[in-house]
Amino acid sequence: MGNSKFIKQDFRGYKQSEVPKIDEILARTSANTPCGEYLRRYWHPVALTSEVSEVPKEIRILGEDLVIFKTKKGNFGLVHKACPHRRASMGYGKVENEGIRCCYHGWLFSNNGEILETPGEDPESKQAKKLRETFKLGAYPVIEFNGLVFSYLGPMDKIPEFPHYDSFKIPGNISSPYRIDYNCNWIQVLDAIMDPLHTSFLHGQSSGIQFSEGFAEVGEIEFYERGIQYLGCNTRRINDNVWVRVNELILPNFTQAGAAFAADGTKSKYFGRSSFTRWVVPIDDHHCVAIAWANFGERGDPIEYDNQEGYERIEAGEISNRTKEEKQRSPGDAEAVEGMGSISSHKGEHLMPTDKGVMIYRRRIRKLIKELKEGNDPPQPQKIEGQIVRTNGQDTVLKAPKKTNNDREYLRSICLSVMNMQFELEDMPLEERDANIIKNLNMMEKRGNFDWR
Repeated sequence: MGNSKFIKQDFRGYKQSEVPKIDEILARTSANTPCGEYLRRYWHPVALTSEVSEVPKEIRILGEDLVIFKTKKGNFGLVHKACPHRRASMGYGKVENEGIRCCYHGWLFSNNGEILETPGEDPESKQAKKLRETFKLGAYPVIEFNGLVFSYLGPMDKIPEFPHYDSFKIPGNISSPYRIDYNCNWIQVLDAIMDPLHTSFLHGQSSGIQFSEGFAEVGEIEFYERGIQYLGCNTRRINDNVWVRVNELILPNFTQAGAAFAADGTKSKYFGRSSFTRWVVPIDDHHCVAIAWANFGERGDPIEYDNQEGYERIEAGEISNRTKEEKQRSPGDAEAVEGMGSISSHKGEHLMPTDKGVMIYRRRIRKLIKELKEGNDPPQPQKIEGQIVRTNGQDTVLKAPKKTNNDREYLRSICLSVMNMQFELEDMPLEERDANIIKNLNMMEKRGNFDWR
């Protein structure tokens, strides 16, 4: 059998068999790496409150092995796993009123790492006294908030205030903590939020309808870069309606989007809020975790999804516990991002205009990493100290029948008007801001004129 037909078809497997390199700057997040040092300048959720008890729990965050616990007085502690005496694991420690005691020789440490007791040693010896006065077990500050435990793992002279986002408390909504673990690098998971186009294919075409039929529509894609906030808008036409769905990233890893199940583009909705309020946190270079609240209520998702299966579907489009064949037939976000490998070969990507959101946020992180190495602290989410951070992850659906032959331009103009209106009202007090956004959207729809002013 001749081989000429194969040569003419130009198979390129051999030419492209070398595996491209990874993005060393963004993918490596352990201590003393450029990105690891950048990430350590922010507060991150490290566990669910429900996971922390008087039984120590071993965790890994940013490549560092740690132990989290709650004292008998109810105070949270996060310490290095290895006891500084003989390196025994504090995962086997005994939690007491004032802290945690190593199982091996009984050394007692407070939540900030202070050595309170060295019971096997003469307490009056110079060596024991000096050790207690000068040395500590490595420990990090923690804040427990609404079912999540946050920590700051950076230098203490650079500790920022804990940021409060407007989505922490939305009237009429309830928020339920959840975590979903991913067997891949954090950038692969974070990328998806700045890729609003993938929802049309992964969640609406490739795997069938995972949320609603409206998700399968390919809309007009727009991106906004606002300081360290990045917004990706997918504006779809659903019959006589225009659906503006906004994905949101606030660096380094805070993410929101529209609802998963509450909006399908078939009926009006004004500034519906995100299905999740979520952080993508590196465990190590090959694993990460999404720690989040799933949001339910009038401006979130339906309350019937307030369960483990619901959290998994909201997070990834599918449940986690499935066979390999089931995952192949109906992949969700986990399969899409983990299928790239534990660290994707980013240098082999061919990025396109619809990947603009991914390109601009990655570029900004690289720039901030470079500036940090030069001595410039990275910006925090709060523009003003003590101010609640305004967010824009949302769904808006407006009745807007086609008016011109160029419906794509019409969709883009509606998206632009909706977003500009939100931005211009951003500095209002929160309750006034949301009420005014909803009022303006309603008026725009009623008059059929989407120039909000």
